[in-house]
Amino acid sequence: MTKKVLVPLAPGFEEIEAITVIDILRRAGVEVTVAGTQAGAIEASRKTRHLPDCTLDDALAHTDEFDMIVLPGGQPGTNNLRADPRIKTLVERLRARNKITAAICAAPTVLSAYGVLRGRRATGHPGSRALLLAGEVVDERVVVDGSVVTSQSAGTAMEFAFKLVELLCGKEKVTEINQGVQARL
Repeated sequence: MTKKVLVPLAPGFEEIEAITVIDILRRAGVEVTVAGTQAGAIEASRKTRHLPDCTLDDALAHTDEFDMIVLPGGQPGTNNLRADPRIKTLVERLRARNKITAAICAAPTVLSAYGVLRGRRATGHPGSRALLLAGEVVDERVVVDGSVVTSQSAGTAMEFAFKLVELLCGKEKVTEINQGVQARL
């Protein structure tokens, strides 16, 4: 059965963190739905413009189909995600079904605000770690604690994306995809 992942984009998201995850997951055969917090193109933190597959409202109608939600960081993207009540609803619905919640860079602060990191090991961008209310905040590039995955920054996006592939599809798929990508894992 094909795995399905939701990647929400808010204005000011970090391009490398979102696009790397979308690309690597799609190479692995994962069905990725990119949902915008608003209709139309979303301007990222470096002023590039990206057209989501649908809006968050559309994604909310299909929450039960997703195996994972991945929150990209960036500013003001992270603040925009945290301020959107639909993101909280999506995260809570997936967590209620024991699905994976993942966040990179400043976006783990969104999970922290929702209480997801309580009692868990987590990481994030060094500039945002003080805002993480977690069991233990660590200086590691990618951290998996149960069904929660966190990562540090644009520089760790490839490792983060491959860890998500491993969790959804297994290590064999990571090896297969990396034959073409040639990332250092």
